[in-house]
Amino acid sequence: MRTLIKYTVSVSLLVVLFFHPPLLAKQAAVAMPDSYSSDTARAILEQGGNAIDAAIAAQFVLAVTLPEAGNIGGGGFMLIQKDGKGDFIDYRETAPAAAHRDMYLDEKGNVIDNMSVYGIHASGVPGSVAGMWLAHQKHGSLEWKTLVDPAVKLAEDGFIVHPKLASSIQKYISRMQKKSIKVNFADYFSDAKANKTFKQPELAATLKRIRDNGKAGFYEGETAKIIATFMKQHGGIISEQDLKDYQAKSRMPIKGHWRGFEVLTSPPPSSGGIAILQWLKMYDLAKPTGPLEHNSTRYVHILAEVGKRVFADRAEYLGDPDFYDVPKTALLADDYLAKRATGIRNDVISTTENIKPGLHESEQTTHFSIIDQWGNAVANTTTINLSFGSGVVVSGAGFILNDEMDDFSAKPGVMNVFGALGGEANEIQPHKRMLSSMTPTILLQDNKVKMVTGSPGGTTIISSVYESILNAVEFNMSAEQVVNSPRFHHQLWPKNVIRHHKGLEPKVIKALEKMGYKLDERHFGDMHVIINKDGKLDAASEESGRGKAMVFDTLNSSN
Repeated sequence: MRTLIKYTVSVSLLVVLFFHPPLLAKQAAVAMPDSYSSDTARAILEQGGNAIDAAIAAQFVLAVTLPEAGNIGGGGFMLIQKDGKGDFIDYRETAPAAAHRDMYLDEKGNVIDNMSVYGIHASGVPGSVAGMWLAHQKHGSLEWKTLVDPAVKLAEDGFIVHPKLASSIQKYISRMQKKSIKVNFADYFSDAKANKTFKQPELAATLKRIRDNGKAGFYEGETAKIIATFMKQHGGIISEQDLKDYQAKSRMPIKGHWRGFEVLTSPPPSSGGIAILQWLKMYDLAKPTGPLEHNSTRYVHILAEVGKRVFADRAEYLGDPDFYDVPKTALLADDYLAKRATGIRNDVISTTENIKPGLHESEQTTHFSIIDQWGNAVANTTTINLSFGSGVVVSGAGFILNDEMDDFSAKPGVMNVFGALGGEANEIQPHKRMLSSMTPTILLQDNKVKMVTGSPGGTTIISSVYESILNAVEFNMSAEQVVNSPRFHHQLWPKNVIRHHKGLEPKVIKALEKMGYKLDERHFGDMHVIINKDGKLDAASEESGRGKAMVFDTLNSSN
């Protein structure tokens, strides 16, 4: 199912080419989390749409067919390279106006278990629809209705439920019952059975309003009233005014130079862009002279040591740039990174408690990558945070609400569900965006797209992204090797714990344990990567998921 599919020009298209010589066959590629989004993105590109059009259509399809992460009730980041220029669409959720710093603390000042993770109080104001609308206004070429309509049809007519999705739904329902957490998820999804058609009429009606009325079809009018009424009935705090006030933002991507490449990546409120550049650059500074064997003991150790320093900085300095002055330049300065790397030893673990900031984020996000026939690219990472978000479905609208409020720092020094610490920079404030680890990234060389990468996985996203880049550049892997090579992750806390995929060699595990590390074998992420090798595209989706990657030819003369 995961085999890369390559399409050649059909006979009919060759006839067109013969009579219209200006038209040339050009490669395009998509790497998507499921077959429905993949097929839709390809169809949009073959209609003459660009990478942004394909991304918008895929995003809405995923709201139907990937309910554990695809969404209109969540948010995300879209990184764009179009016509030689970069753009970053920030459609991260925001805290409602009634939110406040101590909203998840009890009368003794302790964090209330699960309040920011499950139920009506866990949700920020959704940003996905506004983000797609802004991306379309700035960069789209096909009509908005054309891009939303495939999702409408899949919600209205139904789609065939993948066995992995059916299994995830049943496990989630059982988990909620065991935890005695009261959410209405089962009311909407218990009928989703493997290999059977599943229809979502309420979601279809919501998508129709978005299709016909654009951004206003979600943030104003009937849908906004449904959301606000539902919130009020269940004690939630998102209001019609919160929805009306929400704005997606176009930001300047972070650009960094590394080994002859320009790394185009995610700015705050993502922590990931700064983190991967720190990780890549400090790795080069800290590693011994000469090549390191991939996933060897020393390779894993050095990158774990860098991770300690990266996550210490993340906890202290990163937050919503509209509320906090993030020291981006200082954190990426060569002399600063050189100083941070000096304490890294090849054979000794640094003491976790001594790693401080250097200046005086289930993980059911999802990601996809697109390169169109003109060389434009989109790396899009979108989420409702944990698998199936807050577990709350908006009755009458049919979509799941996110649980992104957990990505704020509920209390300084207290870990969130991903084990990430935070402080004042990421405290809860009205209208503020919570810090994210989502890191859609594009590698450029001579201003041409060489790689599009990204992954879900909470805080492990950062490790997946920088390791994918090292796999492609340092170890010259194919796209399939990049996405399926065992990955590992360390983030300062929990102390000396390295989480890793199955496949790390037993001798490496033993050597790391002897050094003092604790090894935790648990899979993370779901990578979808496209690599441009000498003008030939190579795309792959991680075999553990249910994604689909395609490289195919298109015929178009202009963008």
